Amino acid sequence: MFNVYCKKMGRAFEYRKAAKLKRWGHMAKTFTKIGKQIAIAVKAGGPDPDMNPALRACIANAKRENMPKDNIERAIKNAMGKDQSDYKEVTYEGYGPHGIAIFVETLTDNTTRTVGDVRSVFNKFSGNLGTQGSLSFLFDHKCVFTFKKKDGLDMDEMILDLIDYGVEDEYDEDEEENSITIYGDPQSFGAIQKHLEENGFEVTGAEFTRIPNDLKDVTAEERETIDKMVERLEDFDDVQTVYTNMKPEGVE
Repeated sequence: MFNVYCKKMGRAFEYRKAAKLKRWGHMAKTFTKIGKQIAIAVKAGGPDPDMNPALRACIANAKRENMPKDNIERAIKNAMGKDQSDYKEVTYEGYGPHGIAIFVETLTDNTTRTVGDVRSVFNKFSGNLGTQGSLSFLFDHKCVFTFKKKDGLDMDEMILDLIDYGVEDEYDEDEEENSITIYGDPQSFGAIQKHLEENGFEVTGAEFTRIPNDLKDVTAEERETIDKMVERLEDFDDVQTVYTNMKPEGVE
């Protein structure tokens, strides 16, 4: 899946590659989680993808994860229903076993239920759930765009065009998929998306991510425990993504 050549291989790419491959490999409820993202986008900007950049990004992500077209259309239709829940984005942060930082992103319509679920997992694994924002300094928040590469594309020139939006000069090139991945300031998500679309690039993925700025080595036994904790958290429908600062296998 990740037979990738990186034009400029960096820490962000290495971490995302290893962590995402593992995450999507065992998440059985991926479509449910994407459906919630679609619901939030529709509630905020309407059901027409042509008029709603956030929804276009959600649809691109859904297609990348092989979500059937019928499921996407159903999620959009359901989001317009009067009885649909209003989801809130809530993060939970703390330390798990062996001093590993755990950052949990959720979409929930019942924060009491969600915090109870998350706290129960932290307690079970002898972790410590902290206050919101307490561990944000350990993770770099970024927006990430993947788009199809055009023939003759000059990436240096393109990066210069996007530098005012906070796009980093480090990017990743996937020759197998003929795609480019760039990283930027989360506050510029809409502006970066607009720039790519107006310049005729086919965006195949658009998301936010958190990259740990200090990866911690663990033993095989410690990794197994932390992986179990992450899997328990990801089993909850409310949980979207779990980040840790544990060094993924295969990352130097």
